[in-house]
Amino acid sequence: MSFVPVVEAVNATKRYGEVLGLNGFTATFPPGITGLVGPNGAGKSTLFRALAGLLPLDAGSLTILGEGVWNHPERNRMIGYCPDHGGLYGWMGPERFVRTLLEVDGFSPSEATDRAHRALETVDLLPVKDRPIRTFSKGMRQRVKVAQAIAHDPKVLFLDEPLNGTDPVGRAKFLALFRSLAASGHHLIISTHVLHEVERLTDNIVMISNGRAIAQGDLHRIRDLLDQYPHTVELESSTPRVLAKVLAGRVDVFSLQFTGPDRVTVQTSSPDSFFQDLPEIALTEGVSLTGVRSTDDSLEAVFRYLAKGRG
Repeated sequence: MSFVPVVEAVNATKRYGEVLGLNGFTATFPPGITGLVGPNGAGKSTLFRALAGLLPLDAGSLTILGEGVWNHPERNRMIGYCPDHGGLYGWMGPERFVRTLLEVDGFSPSEATDRAHRALETVDLLPVKDRPIRTFSKGMRQRVKVAQAIAHDPKVLFLDEPLNGTDPVGRAKFLALFRSLAASGHHLIISTHVLHEVERLTDNIVMISNGRAIAQGDLHRIRDLLDQYPHTVELESSTPRVLAKVLAGRVDVFSLQFTGPDRVTVQTSSPDSFFQDLPEIALTEGVSLTGVRSTDDSLEAVFRYLAKGRG
């Protein structure tokens, strides 16, 4: 390996009573941006809390840039953590909140104020720096959490579902910020359960399910693994039987099922070509097509397929 991993996990295990939050999680996160992708409840937040030193492991190990997570006080300056839930004091304004955390971290009051202002300006919250956080929308609260995570200029950022609750403009600004941070030498691990969000940031992912890493590496290579499994697509049409008759002749269609008065559910082995051909099918065959939905667009389906492949 020609680089020091940003994070290395070896058989990391965390139990909550009889429930395993991490189940022998083993993965290597390289420099730059890595997407930690998995369905809700997969163990993403547990991993981040353990990396942030908030949860002790029951077994295994975690390192950040070659250093252990525990008993390294200087590590606090090295990492920034944006949690998925909680972590805010609603009665505070964002400036006071970020400034207080910086002072707790050892910065002088004047430097903490300067850094808080810069961070809030970065996430477009400086005009409302004194407004109580409890009055903020979810998207604005996400910006507060990102601001406190970047205010001390950490080398490594753990961002747990940072795009949740943000509008399209907010998402675009966050994505641009994350790219800028990576370009300036920071390392980011960003968790999500929405695959296309990762694709807009990086090709490198670690996939987690049931507390275990089930795949890691190049996103496109991993997605190619899914081609051996049928993908489910729901089509809405005012002429569902005509549509089904047309689709039944395709070699990439495994099955057809009428799942409603105006709905046909199709399983296809080649979703890309299937979606690409749909407009031409509707045009040339005179078929009504009023709705298209891929039920396998979620990561839950991706992980079901990969789990089968590993089984």
